[in-house]
Amino acid sequence: MPKIPSKRSSTSSFSTEKQMRKHALDIFHAALVAADPYRATLEHLKALPHCVRRLYVVGAGKAAAAMARAVEKAYGKRIHAGVIVTKYGHGQALKKVRCLEAAHPVPDEAGMRAAQSMISLCHEAGPEDLVLCLISGGASALLPSPVVGITLAEKQLTTQLLLSCGATIHELNCVRKHLSAIKGGQLAHEAYPARVETYILSDVIGDPLDVIGSGPTVPDTSSFADAWEIFYKHRLTSKIPPSVRHHLEQGVNLRIPETPKPGDRVFAKVRNQLVGSNRLSLDAAIAKARELGYRPMLLSTTLDGEASEAAKTFAAIAREVRATGNPAKAPVALLAGGETTVHLSNHHGLGGRNQEMALAAAIGIEGLERTLFLAAGTDGTDGPTDAAGAFASGTTIGRAEKLEFDAHEFLARNDSYHFFKPLGDLLVTGPTGTNVMDLYLMLVA
Repeated sequence: MPKIPSKRSSTSSFSTEKQMRKHALDIFHAALVAADPYRATLEHLKALPHCVRRLYVVGAGKAAAAMARAVEKAYGKRIHAGVIVTKYGHGQALKKVRCLEAAHPVPDEAGMRAAQSMISLCHEAGPEDLVLCLISGGASALLPSPVVGITLAEKQLTTQLLLSCGATIHELNCVRKHLSAIKGGQLAHEAYPARVETYILSDVIGDPLDVIGSGPTVPDTSSFADAWEIFYKHRLTSKIPPSVRHHLEQGVNLRIPETPKPGDRVFAKVRNQLVGSNRLSLDAAIAKARELGYRPMLLSTTLDGEASEAAKTFAAIAREVRATGNPAKAPVALLAGGETTVHLSNHHGLGGRNQEMALAAAIGIEGLERTLFLAAGTDGTDGPTDAAGAFASGTTIGRAEKLEFDAHEFLARNDSYHFFKPLGDLLVTGPTGTNVMDLYLMLVA
């Protein structure tokens, strides 16, 4: 995992923004170490049963390469064949497992080829074989396998519509499962009657196994009716491709089979296990904040909703701490984890949910001394940018005004990247090799 540039500071040095930024980096790095997919996977792997004839390895997600490397470390020559797919730029050199790369969050042809390769391997597996499946955040987009009658281009358009309207990951993955031949428990169907062991690194609030990566080996608790309701809720029923509309109508009217549900025989030899989550990362972040001399306060492990609105909560608490010493006296570290959303405007701005949240936080804490906010994705990417997130402080707005930047205008057009880049306030880590949602940190010293 790439190490974020950081220097240790003494526990009493809160006097400058530069020192507080170093503290924020230390805390974020501690969270990343706790989410290391290589270590987490290795710790959960057990000795292979003697009854296993052949071992196949499949997987998808931003952490899939690191997870596969752990499997190679543990099982080495016992791997018969394997293929995993990760996001462009997140691949690693593997010895026994093919590591492919594809697009995220909008799927591409490379992802389709990877999905087909995975299905083909599962078809090879017999009753005495074991399919080891590795799933982490990003798996849904990286495994496009549209059902017959829907093209990749139509799947891409549908994904873009959902992303632009601010659909939650639960909603997005519900739709994906019902337009796919591999998600929503259907990979388990392809591997049946082989034994399947799935190791899952969660990037979803609450760690619902059937939502993470769209649960390719997990019984699906959602339905075609649920998927249709999502389009209706977001007023997209007239905008989705006709083929998508037809397929969902067929499913709602019970003319085509549902995704595999709990109790289906295909899950008789399937075991799904959670190996890492945002909560574990937050625990490590809390410990580091305490070590650095802050009073850590965990606000939530399930933060969601509009990014700019969530930022207002952090700003309000920071102002209360500064004004009254409530709910705790400074130095305080307010922490939360989760995954917010952004409703895009009609403008062509550039940014991501974490940069948007940081921009809104900058407006909320304008003028506050010794106050610093960081919102960052644990995967090292935030939206279609090279940044993981951004910093904001009480001085951000003032520095921006010297460049004649109006923070409210940048926020209105979802252009947070171009706001923070000239200020030097973007956090750029490169791919971290993991993905357990986002971390939000407000330091008040």
